[in-house]
Amino acid sequence: MTGLDIGIERVDPFKDMKNRPQAGHGLNFLLVGTDGRDRISREDRREYRLGGAPCHCTDTVMLVHLSADRKRASVVSLPRDSYAELPAHRDESSGRQHGPHPVKLNAAYAEGGPRLTVRTVEHMTRVKIDHYLEVDFTSFMKTVDAMGGVEICTAKALDDRNTGLHLLPGTHRLSGGQALQYVRSRHVDGAADLGRMQRQQRFMAAIVKQATTGGVLLNPVKFKQVSSTLLGSVRADPGFGSEQMLALGQAMRDFAPSSSEFASVPVGNPSFPVKGIGSTVKWDERKAAELFEAVRQDRPLAPVPGPVRPGQPARPQQPPAVPVDVPPERIRVRVENGTRIDGLGGRLDAALRATGFDTTGTPGNGAGRNVRRTVIAYDPRWDRSARTVSAALPGSELRAVPGQGRTVLVIAGTDYRKVVPVRPEDPHQGRFGVLTGDEATCGN
Repeated sequence: MTGLDIGIERVDPFKDMKNRPQAGHGLNFLLVGTDGRDRISREDRREYRLGGAPCHCTDTVMLVHLSADRKRASVVSLPRDSYAELPAHRDESSGRQHGPHPVKLNAAYAEGGPRLTVRTVEHMTRVKIDHYLEVDFTSFMKTVDAMGGVEICTAKALDDRNTGLHLLPGTHRLSGGQALQYVRSRHVDGAADLGRMQRQQRFMAAIVKQATTGGVLLNPVKFKQVSSTLLGSVRADPGFGSEQMLALGQAMRDFAPSSSEFASVPVGNPSFPVKGIGSTVKWDERKAAELFEAVRQDRPLAPVPGPVRPGQPARPQQPPAVPVDVPPERIRVRVENGTRIDGLGGRLDAALRATGFDTTGTPGNGAGRNVRRTVIAYDPRWDRSARTVSAALPGSELRAVPGQGRTVLVIAGTDYRKVVPVRPEDPHQGRFGVLTGDEATCGN
């Protein structure tokens, strides 16, 4: 760890701050991602669509809470377009004194840098920030490359002309530049910045998985390489140095993907108009207050299963569900037995229904009884539904049948063994739509 903090650029966002929230339990980081395209080479700017001038604002704002026992990390994304009210301050660019006024959250950095950003977030969340970390495009790309890339999976094609992102459904190992395209894209669906936050969370979960299972934390040489790369181009508060990093590393040595959980601030109005500012994201005040109260009290955000009663068998460990594009409950499925194995159709129908599919419940016998490979017959107009069924039945054959209609036909073959659990790619679990790290990353 010696010398790791030498390259860190220091900034004191807590200087002269008054009327701060009361400290809670655990440790809170404010992690911001800034637009630093002016520090990237001309070739990379062209390849990764980073044209234009930097905005001197925060592209990403995340509140990261480490539990007091260091066994859990809770990451809460704050939409950059969140409606915020800035306190009185002096503009860093113009030097002018401003009174309190409404803005989008990312404008706090543009007007007052890290200090005003911290003040604004503390005022909005009533959570006391312990440490500040600022990452730009360059440090992000170099760190991903130092880790050997990061594995991302998607259930649907992702295309964004603005960033140049193009990913087919499946699993991909992204380089630093590709990863930057992935976390910056906000034009791949109708969810805009809210969808982008979900992809950023999945990427952070993948980083945790890569670090904990890829030997980064256990290999001193690899750890030094990755840490030096990241910390060589970040800004942090003076209180975050090698001593604190070593203590955190030791305390979190048993971390796993399931140790992290990801949530976004509950939104009341995603298009709240403000004169002179435009459309902003207005939080659901009641639910947001409950979320940040849980952070202050060091409580898990994800639903916690109840205790197993004495004499009750332990809950079996469930395999990670495969992310899919279409929720299984929206897909009507009819099952036929294409073999001479008695009851196979019924077992497959029951297994699909238990996984969430809307099966007919009355499986029949297929025209042929010598089917070896399970067949999924579908109308091309419902190809996304067919891919969801295919994810639940890996190895099956997809067969397009024009005019079949919305019901997907599954013909059981002798190769059928089990149905793999699936889940919508962006599920909403519990009160705050929390996703744990093992659910957000690619399955085995």
